[in-house]
This record gives sequence, structure tokens and C-alpha cells, in this order.
Amino acid sequence: MKAETKGQPGVSQQLAAFSAGLQFSDLPKAVVAHARQATLDGLGCCLIGATLPWTKILAEVVAEDGGLAQASVFGTRQKAPLAAAVLINSTAGHAFELDDIHRDSIVHPNSIAVPIALNMAEYLGGASGQDVMTAIVAGYEVGTRIGAAAGTDLLLRGFHPQGAAGTFVAAATAARMFGLDAGQTQNALGIAGSLGAGLMASQEGAMVKRLHSGHAAESGVRAACLARRGFTGISDVVEAHYGGFLSSFAGNENLQRAIAGLGSEWETTRTGYKPHATVTSIHAALDALGAIMTTNALHADDIESIEAGVSHPTYVHCAWAYEGQSITAAQMNIFYGLAMIALHGKAFVEQFSDETIRNPDVIAFIKRISATVDPEIESLGATYRHMARIKVRTCDGRTFTHEVRHRRGSAENPISAADIEAKFDALSLPVLGAVGVQTVKALVAELDTLEDVLPLVAALTA
Repeated sequence: MKAETKGQPGVSQQLAAFSAGLQFSDLPKAVVAHARQATLDGLGCCLIGATLPWTKILAEVVAEDGGLAQASVFGTRQKAPLAAAVLINSTAGHAFELDDIHRDSIVHPNSIAVPIALNMAEYLGGASGQDVMTAIVAGYEVGTRIGAAAGTDLLLRGFHPQGAAGTFVAAATAARMFGLDAGQTQNALGIAGSLGAGLMASQEGAMVKRLHSGHAAESGVRAACLARRGFTGISDVVEAHYGGFLSSFAGNENLQRAIAGLGSEWETTRTGYKPHATVTSIHAALDALGAIMTTNALHADDIESIEAGVSHPTYVHCAWAYEGQSITAAQMNIFYGLAMIALHGKAFVEQFSDETIRNPDVIAFIKRISATVDPEIESLGATYRHMARIKVRTCDGRTFTHEVRHRRGSAENPISAADIEAKFDALSLPVLGAVGVQTVKALVAELDTLEDVLPLVAALTA
């Protein structure tokens, strides 16, 4: 039975009405500030991602297809049809495990919402910074709420949240850029929900994991384009008891999580950033090991063993045997990430080269590392699923332990605006050069006052 038949709007209808009616004036200052930072962070991820092999292969395939030059591929001079440009840019945004993360939904919204909003501004012939930011927030709020309602159930069933729930981020962002009404937006969400996809086995070595983000973005844009022309989708896509998003992907109907506090509590500000180029689930473990090594002046040669205590979702997600499979596998694996902190002191871009991930010394060091499910962490529930406890035993018999409840970069333990800028500088400098970097930063800093964002897009492709 649909919720509408009980005399109240269904969850899908409520989310669509919220998204379609959202105005820039509705956004609290903290949400505007976060959207601005998320845009800069997302663009840095897209720019470094554009240089990577998997993104280049995709761009070559798109170029072979041809079509109208409607939107830009960031970091290049290539142009493509709107949906194809979004496909490349959002794949690039997720291409190196650096895009932001909403913990409860396990969705990385800025690699989807930011490219869509800017590419659609091109397609529409221009758009103000306020319109772009409003669309980005619409995507964040709708997509993360639906994803959070699915929660870890979706992940543990083997689906990749970025591909499965990311389509809702995309559809809401695109629908808001088009200015679709509530009914059209509901159709866009109802179409996009049928197009979500992505299997978690991809994390153990396949390039296709990166494509999940791009496919979600492309699907959401196409859904909005279809809805704009009267194409209909599943009206109760989120809540349908049979074949709905939650019942199918997650096996639950946690509908209240999708709408609680809608318009007054902002999921956008509950989204955190990534200082490490790894899956978010292991960040607390990396932070804890880093703290032990720094505080006690330890080097890798001092370490006899490292024991990581983590949640059950993190264990399933990240504690599988590492054998140098690929860069993707290295970034998703807790043993490799901890080895990088021990051996290099960080786990950023340079730690994930073809040479490093297969280095015999790295593989040998990983044998010193173990991971188990910590019952106490598990008992704390989903809010603490990223928490970690690390125990280090040294070769001379000392033992050190450290616990991190909230990873650095999370909403509970945020990094600074300067940290986000420094990350953008590091990711974008090889692509844009010093002048280009400063131009993009200056335009994003004034995003909510820009009459037109097209100069920003031009700066990304120079």
C-alpha cells in the first residue's frame, strides 16, 4: 500500500516537493559555507581524476561516440554531450577515493552533484552561483537521506551505495538545475531509482568501481531530461513495498530516516572530507596509528605487530586479504592503508602508484598487521561504524594503544578550510598550473555572489 492512500504524501513525494521548492534563501549560512567548500573539494577530485587511466579510457570511448559539444570535461579541452560529460567528470571525481563522504548513506555526493550542476549551467547557457549551490544542496539532501535510510544494510548486501543511491543525488541536482516542478522531480527520482547499480566486489581490483559514480550521475541527468519531457517514473520509488529502493537494495523500510527534519536539519553539513586517499571506513584506523607513531617517535622498523579493532561493516568492507591486486584494491584495504602510515607517514596520492602497491617490502610489512571486529565498537551502532582501536607492539616489547572515535575530516572532527584548500592545491596544481589554481579558488570563494558560473567552468578547462 502506498503512503498516499493513507491520507499523507509518500516519502518520494515529500522529497521531490522539498527539492523542487528549495530556494537559496532557505539555506542557512552553515549550509552555504559547506556547499562552497564541497564544491572546491569536489573540483580538486575531478581534476586529479581526469589524469588517471580509468578516466582517460572512458573519455576515449565518449570521444569515439561523438555527439554535440554541450559540456566540458574538466581538466581537458574535450567537450561532449551533457550526459556524457557528466559521466566522465563524475567518474573522475570518484577516481581516486578522495571525494567527500556522508557517513550514514555511504554516498560521496560532491563527485556527483558538483559536476552535474556546473555542466548543466553550460548546457543551459549559464546559471548564477546561487542557482548552482541550491541545486547542489538539493542533491545532497535528497540523495543522502535516501541513502541513509538504506544505511549499511545496502552495503552488507553487496551493493555499492555510490552507484545505487548516487542516482538520487544526481536526479535531484539535475531536476533543480532545470527548475522542474514537484511532479516532474518526483518522476525524475522515480526514473533514477530504476537505474542505480554497482557491486561491491569491484573494490578488490576492478576499475569499474570508479564508473559507478559516473553512471549514477549520467543516469540522474538522463532521468531529469526525460521527466522534463513528460516521461514518468515510479511514483513511490523510495517506499514501495515490492520493488522499491529500500525494500530491494537494503531489505528495510526505514522511511522516517529519509524525511526526519527535512528542511530544518541539513544532511549537507553532516558530510565530511577525506584527508587520506582511501576508503573512509579505515580513516580512523589510519589516524590512530599515525598518532601512536608520532607521539612515540616510532618508525616502521620498530614495529613487531599492529592490531586493528573495527566495526563489523568496516571489517567486511576492508579487511580482506591484500595481494597487490590494483590501486583500487589498495585504497579499499585496511592492511595496505595501515602499512602506508607505518612506512610513509601518510596515505595520499603518491602512496598509490603501481610500483608501491606491489612493492615486496610493503607486502612483507602487511604480514605484521591483523584486524578483528571489536565487540564494544560494534555495540555502539552505526554512528560509530568508522571508529577504530589500534594496538602496536614494538620489537623491544613495548605496547601502545590509541582509539579514534571520529575520523579526522568527519563532521564531528572537521578539518579546516585551510586544509581543504591545501588539498585542492595538491590535487589541481599538476593539471591547472599555479595561475589556474588561484583563479578557480577565487571564483569558488565567491560562488554565491557570481552572476554566472561559466567563467569558473572555463577556468577548469583552460
